[in-house]
Parts: sequence; C-alpha cells; structure tokens
Amino acid sequence: MVGSSQPETIGAAATAALLPSAVGILPSQALRALTLQGVIHSETPITDAQVQPASLDLRLGGVAYRMRASFLPGPDATVMEQVDAFSMHRFDLADGAVLEKGCVYIVPLLESLCLPPHMVGLANPKSSTGRLDVFTRLITDRSEYFDQVAAGYHGPLFIEISSRTFSIVVRRGLSLNQLRLQQGMAMQRGIGDDGGQPQLYGVPLTVDLAGDSRSPVAYRAHHHTDLLDLSRIGHYDPAEFWEVVRPDRRGQLVLNPGDFYLLASKEAVAVPADQAAEMRPYDTHVGEFRVHYAGFFDPGFGVAETGGDGSRAVLEIRSFEVPFALRHGQLIGRLIYEQLTERPDKLYGATIGSAYPRQGLALAKQFRRG
Repeated sequence: MVGSSQPETIGAAATAALLPSAVGILPSQALRALTLQGVIHSETPITDAQVQPASLDLRLGGVAYRMRASFLPGPDATVMEQVDAFSMHRFDLADGAVLEKGCVYIVPLLESLCLPPHMVGLANPKSSTGRLDVFTRLITDRSEYFDQVAAGYHGPLFIEISSRTFSIVVRRGLSLNQLRLQQGMAMQRGIGDDGGQPQLYGVPLTVDLAGDSRSPVAYRAHHHTDLLDLSRIGHYDPAEFWEVVRPDRRGQLVLNPGDFYLLASKEAVAVPADQAAEMRPYDTHVGEFRVHYAGFFDPGFGVAETGGDGSRAVLEIRSFEVPFALRHGQLIGRLIYEQLTERPDKLYGATIGSAYPRQGLALAKQFRRG
C-alpha cells in the first residue's frame, strides 16, 4: 500500500516537490508523498498499482446514481445537490452492477483532494475505458468544467459515466479514469523533427489505413452485444463485439455516423521519461468526427528504454452527423507534451504491468489476444 488516509511527516525531498517553484506535472514519487501528507485522501488505502508514472488511477466508490441528464454543478452548487435534483435511482456497486448503454450515471469516487493553492488537477479516461467507447468525465463541487480540478480545491471527486456502445458491468474499486496533478504553469510543447525545435501546436499524428489483406486497419463495434464485465481481463472473444475492417484499395475508410471505430496512428509515439503527453481530441478543421477519448500518455510510453520502441497511438473515433471518408495519412490529431517536475521513479512499460507497452492496433485488455 502506498499510504493511509492519515497525514504523516514526509521528507525534505518529497516536500520540495510541493513548492510553487517546481513547475510541471508531478511524477509518481510526488503522488505517493501527497497521499502521506493527506493532499490525496482515500476511503481505503491507495495501492502501488494505482500510482502510474505521472498519474493516479481513481477508483469507483460503493454506490451509483442513474441520472436524467449530464450536468455541471456551477459555482453555487455541490455535485450531490445536483444528484438529488436529477437522479432517477440509487444502487449499490459492491457486488457489481450493470450500467446500460446510452444512460448517464454519477459515481462518487473513493479518492478526494485537499489541493494547495498552487496545484491543479487534470483528468482523462484510462486507455481501456476509451477503447470500449465508455465516456467518462471527472466532476468536482462548484465547478464549471469537466475533467479539471481548481487550484486549492478541497472536496470529493465524482465520475460521470456514459457507455456509448456496450452495456457494461462495474463494481466498487474499479478504475475508469486517471488524475494528474500540475504545479504552476506547466510548459506545453511538441517534440518533433523540426531541427529539434519545439512545435507550438504539438506533434501531428496521422491515421494508418494502408495495412495489407491479412491485417485489419480498424475495428468497428457491433451495435448489439452481450454484457461486458470490465473486471474480466483477457476474457472475451473479440468477434462477439467487433467487426474487423480490412483496407480498401484506395486507402480510405468511410466512417458511418453513430458507429464506433478503433484505428491506429501511422506514426510511432514516444514520450520521454521527463515528460507526459496528451492528445487533443477533436478539431473541426480536420473533419466532422471525434478522436481519442483517452488522450493521456505516461512517461516512457513507446521508448526503447521500456521495451516499447515502435508503439503507435490507438485512435478511438466516432463520426458525427454525416458519413466521413477518412484517407490514409490524414491528420487526425496532435500530441501536446508537458514537462514533469522531475523524472518519475517508474516508467510506462511491461515492468510495471502496463497494458499496452508495445502496441499496434490493440483492443482493450478485456478481450483475448490471438
């Protein structure tokens, strides 16, 4: 266990990571220190498995609320005040419960925060969550934004869950999203091939639709499937949930409105050990579709040091109102790199049990791999 809910005295090195002069995303060792100090609080002890190189996996609490609508509480209300106003029913998650596709749920998380004035929080769905078309957003009391925790916030954390394609089974303690903490104004920059100079708008990523007749270029989710229990790893037959999409001779794929696709980037992605990266999800300038629900890449993703040399980004794509013809090599999004306050004491990869250390076009970890 990383720490209990009771604050303890921490050493000078860990305390230094909390100073306003340390600018950037906090690494794993700082996250552990924050649990000991009580900045990160939990109903049950935070485990080593939750602490990622530059993020913390957040866990579902014991109850869920079926909502009439999504919401943001705004500056004058708490989340639970809005839940009381808009919830349809409350149910227990201890032994597992079904979240129906197309419905909105609110779940209080086991973790809560007592942030200092110079620290903010940023949240993303976990990779497997996005690959299942499960839309999640972090909510805090008196907030006007999803997936952001204001500087100095003291209070509980909640997750909004809306599964778009599959009806899913979840239970208390399951992690669907992750939180990173940032001190000061972290510099965001792209790292590319332009003479080693940062790219102001991030590193462009394009889609791979070349492939060959034996390899899929995409997976398209079936509309009507059995339940998907998110706690079952390597359990499900992919054919029962996904259709394999082969490349066409023109290197194009027509996205059907309402369908959910998994594709891969043409480029390999590498995240240096002292940085993290985020993929910006949607830009109307590149097409009428949304790309990448789970857009966070931990330090060490795709680098040779961790055995991930050659890893590509998996792209979660849904078209909007009209069919859209996606072509091979089309710009699909941009990676924004963020500096860490220091190198983490663990890096993304097989040695820490990461699910996708050397990936191509990979389904979520709940599916069997042939």
